Amino acid sequence: MDSLFSKTVKAGDRTYFIDVKEAKNKSKYLTIAESKLAKEGEKKFSRSSVMIFDNQIEKFRDALDEALKLVGTKQ
Repeated sequence: MDSLFSKTVKAGDRTYFIDVKEAKNKSKYLTIAESKLAKEGEKKFSRSSVMIFDNQIEKFRDALDEALKLVGTKQ
């Protein structure tokens, strides 16, 4: 499945992947994944991700906006 949008954010020893994809039924969804070294000194990585479907994106965005205001991030 191809991404409609893809952005990689490197932050120290972690890398974040933000993608928008389209399901077979044509609905769009957002995935946010984090990759980091599993153990220091090894070349193994652990990866975890969340998927936010289009019918929940407004609630997710509202919650994220609230959180960003608390940490003082520019909007």
